[in-house]
This record gives sequence, structure tokens and C-alpha cells, in this order.
Amino acid sequence: MPDGRLSRLAPRVVAVLLLAAAAGCGSTPSGPTASGSAQVQGPTAPTAVVVRARSTPSALEIPAIGVNTGELVDLGLTPSGAMEVPDGATTAGWFALSPVPGEPGPSVLAAHVDYKKVPGVFARLDKMKVGDTAVVRRADGTPVRFVAYRVGHFAKSAFPTQDVYGNTQGPELRLITCGGSFDRASGHYRDNVVVFARLA
Repeated sequence: MPDGRLSRLAPRVVAVLLLAAAAGCGSTPSGPTASGSAQVQGPTAPTAVVVRARSTPSALEIPAIGVNTGELVDLGLTPSGAMEVPDGATTAGWFALSPVPGEPGPSVLAAHVDYKKVPGVFARLDKMKVGDTAVVRRADGTPVRFVAYRVGHFAKSAFPTQDVYGNTQGPELRLITCGGSFDRASGHYRDNVVVFARLA
């Protein structure tokens, strides 16, 4: 795994990684599409920054939408500079250039909404609400609990790169999948769903 973290990379590299969320979601729609709305809760600064020993994330649980993954895969960069996406519908991945969950900065997890007509791990991500919890289990046995403070639906042409990948005061989590209508010409969804969460 590369030593640097995305939040510390040059801004132009972050801009290239805009493609990370915009690509790789091609599939056949399997259900209702996401809306263009967003839920936002007023920002509240964490009372303390918690720094935990490095340990890769191994599983994700989101009780509100029925997510309980098997092992998470590491996601890197494609030759074109975009973030890799999981190989199948039932796999979720951690972008290994982002911080380990529990360290300062935004840790990024991604999964498909569906893939080859199979519902994906994040098929119901757009149903998450402010206040819902996500627990990342790490290889060292530590569960790291996050609480959602924003659920956004964004056109891929207006993906909020800095909000997703930029530095944060404390440990945060980003959950990313595709949403909106399906563009059959390109083979991809037109939007992204992003959940923003803070360490509980």
C-alpha cells in the first residue's frame, strides 16, 4: 500500500481522482433510482481528535440498510488514475490511499449499487439517513463507529471532490456508490450517492 494518503496528495491528483466515483458503476438498473436531493445536518466539530494505530479495515456494518459485508478488498488506482472499483456486486472495498478508519481524515469505502443485474452491497445506500451508524471492523479487532451527518446525491459532472477527499479535522468516513438514472449509451449511472460520517 502506498505510504501517502489521498488527503495529503497534490490538488491536481485529487482532481484526477474525481473519476474514482464517476467511473465503474456500469450495470443494468435493478430498482428505483436515487433522487437529486440531499440531507444535511449542521457541522459540529469533534471534541477531540482520536488517532488509533494503523490497521486495515476488514468489514463494514450498516444496520439501517442491512449491510454486513464479508472481507473488504483494497482499492488502488487504475492506469488512467481513477480509483479502482470492486470486481463484483457483493464486494465492498477500501480506497487504500485514504486514511485507515479511525485516523484523522476521510476514509473512503466504495461498492456497487448493482452489477450485472445483481443488487450490490450499496444497493440501499441512498436510503441512509442523518444519524444512522456505520461500523468499520479492523484487522486488529477494533470496531470504529461513525455517524452519518450528510447524505448527498450528486451529478457526476458536479462531484464534490474536495468535500469527499479533502482534509478533515478528525476521523471521518465516506461511503460512495452510483445512483440516479442509468445511461445506456455509456453503460454507467449518471449520479453518485455519497454518505458523509464522523467518528462517533
